[in-house]
Amino acid sequence: QRQFVESGGDLVQPGGSLRLSCAPSGFELGNYATGWFRQAPGREREAVLCIRSWGGPINYDDSVKGRFSISRDNADNMVYLQMNNLKPEDTAIYYCAANTHYYCSGAVTDYEYWGQGTQVSVSS
Repeated sequence: QRQFVESGGDLVQPGGSLRLSCAPSGFELGNYATGWFRQAPGREREAVLCIRSWGGPINYDDSVKGRFSISRDNADNMVYLQMNNLKPEDTAIYYCAANTHYYCSGAVTDYEYWGQGTQVSVSS
């Protein structure tokens, strides 16, 4: 079964940093675009950042601009989400998924191979 495995979530204080990892299981990233999403309690899953196999990242959430960054290591078949200056409103389960049409999109329905997610909690 093809899916991603997310890791790196934790409980951190406001202003702290975390680096989330996203590893594909059962497939290679290849030319798939990979997106990071998050779902806060009581809210729908939303796109945060996406990266294609070529070109730069695309940001879908203005609230993380300048604080979060996405990167991709094709040699290691991994995607990362670096999160700095974390705020309580960043608390959510974070997921990664692949767009098998090879482009980035902000629509959850355009993505497949969802993992179980990793919990990020920001609190003092």
